[in-house]
Amino acid sequence: MSTFSEITYVRPEMAKLEASLNEAITRLKKADQLDEANAAINEINTLRNHFETASQIVEIRHTIDTRDAFYEAEQGFFDEAGPIYQGFVTKYYEALTTHPLRAELEKEWGTQLFLLAEASLKTFSEEIIPKLQEENRLSSEYTKLMSAAQIEYDGKTLNLSQFGPYLQSPDRTVRKSASEARYGYLKEHGDAIDAIYDKLVRVRTDIAHALGFPTFVELGYARMQRVDYDKAMVEAYRKQIEERIVPLASKLKERQQKRIGVDSLYYYDESFAFKTGNATPKGEESFIIEGGKKMYREMSKETDEFFNYMIERGALDLTAKPGKAGGGYCTYVADEKLPFIFSNFNGTAGDIDVLTHEVGHAFQVYESRHFSVPEYGFPTYEACEIHSMSMEYFAWPWMEEFFGDETAKYKFNHLAGGVTFLPYGVAIDEFQHRVYEKPEMTAEERRNTWREVERKYLPHRNYEENDYLESGAWWHQQGHVFGSPFYYIDYTLAQVCAFQFFAWMQENREEAWKSYLDLCQAGGSESFLALVKRAGLKSPFAEGTVEEAIAQVEAYLNQVDDAELDRVKA
Repeated sequence: MSTFSEITYVRPEMAKLEASLNEAITRLKKADQLDEANAAINEINTLRNHFETASQIVEIRHTIDTRDAFYEAEQGFFDEAGPIYQGFVTKYYEALTTHPLRAELEKEWGTQLFLLAEASLKTFSEEIIPKLQEENRLSSEYTKLMSAAQIEYDGKTLNLSQFGPYLQSPDRTVRKSASEARYGYLKEHGDAIDAIYDKLVRVRTDIAHALGFPTFVELGYARMQRVDYDKAMVEAYRKQIEERIVPLASKLKERQQKRIGVDSLYYYDESFAFKTGNATPKGEESFIIEGGKKMYREMSKETDEFFNYMIERGALDLTAKPGKAGGGYCTYVADEKLPFIFSNFNGTAGDIDVLTHEVGHAFQVYESRHFSVPEYGFPTYEACEIHSMSMEYFAWPWMEEFFGDETAKYKFNHLAGGVTFLPYGVAIDEFQHRVYEKPEMTAEERRNTWREVERKYLPHRNYEENDYLESGAWWHQQGHVFGSPFYYIDYTLAQVCAFQFFAWMQENREEAWKSYLDLCQAGGSESFLALVKRAGLKSPFAEGTVEEAIAQVEAYLNQVDDAELDRVKA
């Protein structure tokens, strides 16, 4: 069994792939027997998995080291090839959705495949391939600019991810100077970031118009494969967050201000939660991996098997280093049936959140590896995030392994962070709606729009004298806005579902885990709201769900004595 580093990468031959797919699609169209149609679909799935495997290998190796010239060039190849490949898949979807045996095929492959195919057909035509390629190039340009940061600070050369520990320093002067150094890089490149985004907004709007959509908003929803909810439902959900969660988040920020002993909570204070210092892992990567082995061994036989498999196959690249792209993600190398976790450990509690959040994604896709349908490996994004965010809470009983006597601080800050994240998440969503509904906005107008939205959902935020952030540029660092438009409300919807799992596991952990495991094994075979119902959860869109989901979380936070937490020494 090869490790990820040993997997051979071969660039796909697009002409050969096109010929093979066309032949299989022709056989699908001509099939008048179910077994013939199924055989053609199986062959198409195999060919697609080959291409997507190569694409994922390149993405992983490129983001591990964006300075690697070979994989930078290969990423360039996939930026160009991706839209062409999408054209091949579109031909398959056309054949599938119009097939005379569709009713029988739906029973065989599931209705969700056909719903996804119909949504996808709205997002592509041959004429937009050059525009899609341009969109990919711009997204890669942003990734490269953000990962190229080499900032001199504290006698070291740091990338953006490596500032994490300094931003949580108990010394306020360190927090401030580190923030100024980090945002100084972003300010220096602020005009370039604005220019990249301006081009992205324009090219995406052009694509939407070419496909017959009034704005990119409607196309963005179709791309996100939102087959059972719409913009109006999202808007009403954001209202729930504004009315119920924003006041609670503001109270939590007031508690934080008093807890850390400052007159005003400035932007550079927000990551610092306790006067005695934030909870931090008691060791680095090897220590965390060993703790993870113990945790997942004791959690369930399924998680034990899965986590050992990940380690044996070298499917984790965890620590921040020069040239590495920022952020974290989980992806899936289909031909190898191998999830892969990418992150940037930096010595903060976020390292443990990666071990639980990204592992939640990886565990889900591992449990869904029985699906041969590429569409079913992962569900749609908002459902994906249920697995990751809920795993963070299922892991709570083992947090002492990582944090020792700071465990109570970690748990409080983790849960409070889930609450305060909700307003930020919907702010990013509303900002994107406003931008794409008025694509002709100037860079300055976009920044002003962000400040307007920010004041609505994050009224506590205070940028002191930082003119770059005060101008409305905070969103420059939010990669989803550039690379995955409209992929953000998903996290908040999933957080509301995860809060329901949090409450459930307090009452009956065994039943909650049984539901969670079944949800993971269902993969993407059902839509978001169908999966939520399957798991025994309530739709975040339903009136009152946010109120109900937050009740036990708020009760937990209210019973915590802040002064008692701060008596725990770092």
